[in-house]
Amino acid sequence: MAITASMVKELREKTGAGMMDCKKALTETNGDMDKAIDYLREKGIAKAAKKADRVAAEGLAYVKAEGNHAIIVEVNSETDFVAKNENFQKLVAELASHLLEKRPASVEEALEQPFSGGETVQEYINSAIAKIGEKLSLRRFEIVEKEDGDVFGQYIHMGGRIGVLSVIGQSSDEELAKDIAMHVAAINPTYVTRDQVSEDEVAREREVLKQQALNEGKPENIVEKMVEGRLGKYFEQVCLLDQAFVKDGDQKVGKYVQSKGATVKEFIRYEVGEGLEKREDNFAEEVMSQVKK
Repeated sequence: MAITASMVKELREKTGAGMMDCKKALTETNGDMDKAIDYLREKGIAKAAKKADRVAAEGLAYVKAEGNHAIIVEVNSETDFVAKNENFQKLVAELASHLLEKRPASVEEALEQPFSGGETVQEYINSAIAKIGEKLSLRRFEIVEKEDGDVFGQYIHMGGRIGVLSVIGQSSDEELAKDIAMHVAAINPTYVTRDQVSEDEVAREREVLKQQALNEGKPENIVEKMVEGRLGKYFEQVCLLDQAFVKDGDQKVGKYVQSKGATVKEFIRYEVGEGLEKREDNFAEEVMSQVKK
C-alpha cells in the first residue's frame, strides 16, 4: 500500500513520534493506522496513542437538566469568534431546550421537527446562518434519564470548549456530581469501570505491553508480572474509578465516591470539534481564485 504524506501526518499527530519513524511504522504495517500505533509503542517510540483526533472545528458544548432528564449538545461554527457571539450562544441554549423537551432520537429527526413560528429546526438554524454569516450545524446530542434517587452533574470548561454530564447514583449531592464532571473534563477517562473495557481491547493492550517489555530486554520469566503491573497503569488511564481524583491526588475517584455513599452510573464528555478537522486553505490561493472569477 502506498504511504501518503497525510497518513504520516495523521500518525505523527496521534503519537507524537518522528516523521521517519511514522513512515517506517506505516510501511511495516501496510498502512494500518492502529497496527502502526502499536508498532511505535512496542518499539518505545510512542508512549501512548492519543484517543481523539486533533480538535479543529469551533462551536460550543452545552449541558442542561430538567427534572429526571438532561441533555448535552454540541453545535459547531466555523470560527471561535462566532462561538463567543451572544446570538450564537442563544441559538445553542434554545436548541438544547427544544431537544430536551421533544427528545428526538437523532440529529436527522431533530432537524425536521417543528420549532417556532412554523419553521423547522433546520430552517431556524439556516436563519441564524443568514444573520451570523457563518455555516452553523447541530453536530450531536445525547439525552439522559436518571432515577429519582440519582443526581445529574454538569460542568462546562473554557466557556463551552468542553462539556460534561455525569449521573451519580444513590445521592442528591449536586456538588459531588459536579466534582466528578469536572474530573472527567480534566482527565478524560474513556470508561467508568474496568468491566466496561472489552476483552479485545484488554488483550490488545496486554500484547503491546508484552512486546514492549521483551523489546526492553526483560527476561521472559518476569515479563508476565510486568505486563500485569503495567496493565493496572493502563486501567488508571482509561477508567474513571481507577484514576487519582483531580481535587485530591491521594485518593482514587472510586474510593472518594464510595465514601460519599454514592456510585457513578455514567458520564458523557463532549470536546468541541473532536474527530473533526478544520479545512486548511491557502489564503492567498483563495483570494486569487475569487479575483479570477
